[in-house]
Amino acid sequence: MGSGARLVPSLDLVHRVIAVDTAYTLARMRVLERIPGNPVGISYWSMDDVTALMARNLPSLAFNRVVGLRRGQAHHIEPLVNWYRQQDAAVSFEIAAGDHEPAIGQELARLGFFQSAFHAALIREPDVDIAVPHDIPVERVTTDQAMDAFLSAYVLGWGIPEHAREQFKRNVRPWIDEPGWSLYLARAEGRPAATAILYVRDGVGYLADAAADPAHRRRGLHVALLRRRIRDASAAGVEFVCSGAYHLSTSHRNMERAGMRPLFLRAIWTQT
Repeated sequence: MGSGARLVPSLDLVHRVIAVDTAYTLARMRVLERIPGNPVGISYWSMDDVTALMARNLPSLAFNRVVGLRRGQAHHIEPLVNWYRQQDAAVSFEIAAGDHEPAIGQELARLGFFQSAFHAALIREPDVDIAVPHDIPVERVTTDQAMDAFLSAYVLGWGIPEHAREQFKRNVRPWIDEPGWSLYLARAEGRPAATAILYVRDGVGYLADAAADPAHRRRGLHVALLRRRIRDASAAGVEFVCSGAYHLSTSHRNMERAGMRPLFLRAIWTQT
């Protein structure tokens, strides 16, 4: 699809975005699952395009959610809720606009869930000529030294508690070798300041996990990382680029500044 083509919204596009987001999250979880003894308590289940993700010992919203529910699939909800409750794990359900039907909301409400937030999925056409700021150095992470700098900025950007940082860094070092992944580091004043990941799969470029050290926010780092990843994904021949953020958040607005536009909203249903 050339840079002049326009992506027309459709359920097919919605489902492709959900699929690449889910595949990326599963790839992250499998890195943790490979730790001897599976101390994070990684589990997952999939049927009829519905995927349930669980990290029993890690209170991460991304790793404890059900995605992909469609019309006519409300019958999956109660067994899945029971599965999480048996494991003493919290769970949220993400229902995409276009896939919702009253039976899904009614069943979630019956089981003690409420709609707590909206998450926006955004897309754009490829563009190998997209402008990348020259005043913000962004590098691909390909060496152990660069990975050290990436992880130093990542733990600050995501607010990982100091006591957990070294263990976290050991756990995720395999990211640098994951197939389809490209890691990026932006610097400010020569120091590691912001990080992001590009995940390419099935003709889609997924822009993931961007975060900046609070000391270096509001300097255009997020937009620079977006534009660099859009350019690199386009050069890799993707059909489109996508990402996600909470509706009207700073990340959402930055994505629109980089030429992305909303495709759909996901309603987040949370346990009361």
